[in-house]
Amino acid sequence: MTRILETRRLTPVTKYFRLDAPLIARSAMPGQFVMLRVREGGERIPITIADYDRKAGTISLVIQQVGATTTLISALEAGDDILDVAGPLGSPIEVAAGAHVCGVGGGFGSAVLLGLMRELKAKGHRTTAIIGARNKDLLILADELKPNCDHLAICTDDGSSGFKGFVSQQLERFIEGEGPGRPDCVVAIGPMAMMRAVAETTRGPKVKTLVSMDPLMVDGTGMCGGCRVMVGGKAQFACVEGPAFDGHEVDFDVAMRRNKAYVKEEKQSLERVNCARSAAKEVH
Repeated sequence: MTRILETRRLTPVTKYFRLDAPLIARSAMPGQFVMLRVREGGERIPITIADYDRKAGTISLVIQQVGATTTLISALEAGDDILDVAGPLGSPIEVAAGAHVCGVGGGFGSAVLLGLMRELKAKGHRTTAIIGARNKDLLILADELKPNCDHLAICTDDGSSGFKGFVSQQLERFIEGEGPGRPDCVVAIGPMAMMRAVAETTRGPKVKTLVSMDPLMVDGTGMCGGCRVMVGGKAQFACVEGPAFDGHEVDFDVAMRRNKAYVKEEKQSLERVNCARSAAKEVH
């Protein structure tokens, strides 16, 4: 059991959690993830570690409520326990020394840049972050991210905050020399469509690009084979060989199709959870 120390609602569907997890915090690195299970017999889901504090023995997660398990987790508050939290899993994100690194976060993916930008800045890298959302009310953790970036750019689809447009469009302007200038390496974290757009933006200019893949995953240790992604024409397991891969080598068509394989079953599971929660409220 892992105790929740703090929660904070970031958007109507996004929630911040700080967990008491000293063993995980001790060895966690940027880009790694944990596997969560809320109840006996429930599914295990991968959640990328947003940040960690080795001294305090805590890790931070940001969870977007989209399915049955994330709905159950989002209902938990400080003082509650999560049944299973296993990690850190996966390989950390590695960047060549002395690089200008641009982290690109879309939606809840912006949270994962927290630990990454802090570690890179501490190692002497020049750090730029681009975070985006549909509107200003859906932007998350910009204030927390800013101290760890030499340059922070905010994008909204509707122009309600910062640059009006997509993160890939802002990135293109930087590559062309505007703002902080062309990065040596780009790390994109967020929805598949956003990461794909970033990879296409950097392909022509040949800017090294890493994308953090989040395929369907069962055990997180490479045993089930469910999290395979096609990279450079070869199947690789995101849980042990990733989750970060060369964005120019990832077959996003295959990845997006695989992530939609169980949409019907996921919808049915969420409906059962919502029905059970409604029945419980009526009883009380």
